[in-house]
Amino acid sequence: MTLNKIEIYDTTLRDGAQAEGINFSVNDKLKIIKLLDDLGIDYIEAGWPGANPKDIEVFEAAKSMNLKHSKIVAFGCTRKANGKTEDDKILNELLQAGTEIITIFGKTWDFHVEHALCATLEENLNMIADSISYLKKCGKRPFFDAEHFYDGYKNNPEYALKAIKAAYNAGAERIILCDTNGGCLSSETKEITEIAIKHLPNAVIGIHAHNDGDMAVANSIIAIQAGAKHVQGTFNGYGERCGNANLCSIIAAIQLKLGINVLGEDLRKLVPVSRQISEIANKKANTHAPYVGISAFTHKAGIHASGVMKQSSTYEHINPELVGNTRKILISDQSGLASIKEKISKLNMGIDFTNDDTRRILEKIKELEWQGYTFEDADASFELMLRGVLEIKPVYFELKGFTVLADTRGMGQLNMEASVKIKVGDEILHTVSEGEGPVHAMDRALRLALKPFYPSIEKFKLMDFKVRILDGTDGTGAKTRVHIETSDGFERWDTVGVSRNIIEAAYFAIVDSIDYGLLAHREIPQNIHALNMK
Repeated sequence: MTLNKIEIYDTTLRDGAQAEGINFSVNDKLKIIKLLDDLGIDYIEAGWPGANPKDIEVFEAAKSMNLKHSKIVAFGCTRKANGKTEDDKILNELLQAGTEIITIFGKTWDFHVEHALCATLEENLNMIADSISYLKKCGKRPFFDAEHFYDGYKNNPEYALKAIKAAYNAGAERIILCDTNGGCLSSETKEITEIAIKHLPNAVIGIHAHNDGDMAVANSIIAIQAGAKHVQGTFNGYGERCGNANLCSIIAAIQLKLGINVLGEDLRKLVPVSRQISEIANKKANTHAPYVGISAFTHKAGIHASGVMKQSSTYEHINPELVGNTRKILISDQSGLASIKEKISKLNMGIDFTNDDTRRILEKIKELEWQGYTFEDADASFELMLRGVLEIKPVYFELKGFTVLADTRGMGQLNMEASVKIKVGDEILHTVSEGEGPVHAMDRALRLALKPFYPSIEKFKLMDFKVRILDGTDGTGAKTRVHIETSDGFERWDTVGVSRNIIEAAYFAIVDSIDYGLLAHREIPQNIHALNMK
C-alpha cells in the first residue's frame, strides 16, 4: 500500500501526557481532541484504555463526538509472553475502547527482548504477529509501533527487520519506526529508514522520534525525505524526559519546506492551537519555539529590524502569518531609527514624527535602558515615554508623597497599609488603603483617590506583577525592575518601573498603568494643560 500524502499522528494525549508536570483531566483531553480535529490532524491517540479509569472515560466520551476529520486511536502493547491473545487482558481492553484503529507497540531490539521481556527472540516475533492478527480478526485496523527500532537495527539489523516484517505480514496497516531513546543522528535515521522501506516496499512506513538528542524534528523530517509517509509526535514537543518530536515544527516544515500540503489554509491555525494546548496543559508556552513561539519572529537588533521592514526574507525564513504568528519589533538600546519608526507606526497614535523626534526618542530609550528600564514587554510605558519626549503626555495627577507600612497582627498575619498624597487639578487628596501586599495596598489607595475624577479607573484590574533584580551583587540594595500587567476587561497593557527601592519601582509601574488606561479611555485631565516629561 502506498500513500500520496503524509499522515499526521498526534500522541499528545498519551505520550505527551507522560511529561513531568502534565496531568490532563478527561475534559482537558476532550477539548484537545476538538482542537486537533478542527485543525485537520489525521489520527489522535487518546490514551491507553485500561491503564487508568480516566482513559476509559475518554474513549467512552469520544464515541459520541462528531469529529470532522480525525480518527481516534487506542494505544497498547502486544500480548504477554507465552500467553494466548484471546485471553490477554490488554488486548481485550483495547477492543473495548471501540476505536477503528488500534496502535500496539512491540519489541524490535533483541537486547530488550532478552533483558526486559525475558522472552526468546522467536517468542517475541510470535507475540507481535499473534497480536496484530487477533486485532485484524476482530475487525480492527492495527498499527505497529516498532519500539527501539533504530537502536535495535544498529545492534542486530537482521532481527529488527524480522520484527517489522512479522507485524506487516500479520496485517499491520502502518509500521512506525521508533527512536525510543531519542539518541539517533539524522544520518543514521535516513540510512535505516531507507533500509526498512526497501525491506517492506509495499508497507506504509512511519517515524516516531524522541528528543533526547535534540534531533527529534530533524529526524522526523529526514525520515519523510527518505520515504516515510506517516509521522508521529506531540504538540509543543511534550513528552517524557526531553519530550517527543514537536508536531508544530514538523507540520510547518512539511508544508512550507518540503512543499507537501498537510493542512492547507488551516496551517494558519497552528499558533492558536499550540497556545490553547499550552493553556489546557497548564504549561508556560515556549516563547522561543520555532514557528509558534511569541519570539519566533521577533527582531531586536537595529540592522535586523531595518532589513525585515524592507524585505522580510532578509531575516525571516517564512512569512509568520502562514502559521498564524506575527512579527514583533522590540525597542531597546540596540534599536536603530528604522526599529523606532516601525514601532511607532504600529501604535496608531495619529501623530506625525519627524526624524529629529525619532532621534530624540532613541536617545531617551538608551538613557532609560542604561538606568535599567526595558520596553520589550512594556508597550504602554513605551507610548507614555514617547509622549513625554514630545511634551504631549497628559498629567492626570501629581504625587506629593506616599507611605507604605507593614503591621503584624499575631502569628502569620501581616497587614499592609499604604497612604498616598496626590494633587488632582487644584485639589490635594490624602487617601489610605489596606492590601494583601505593598503594591496591592498602594494601587488601591491611588484608585480610591482618583475614582471620583476619572470613573473609568474602576474597570482597571492589576493582572500580573513581576519583579527582576538587576544587579544581584548589591544584595537587598540592588536596583529592581517591576513589570505590571493591567486589564480593563477587554484590553491588556504592560508597564515598567525601575528603582533601587522596590516600592518606588512598583509605584512608577502602577502610575504608568493608570495613566495609560486613562489615556486609552479618553479621560480628560483635570488640569488639561499640564504636561510631564518622563
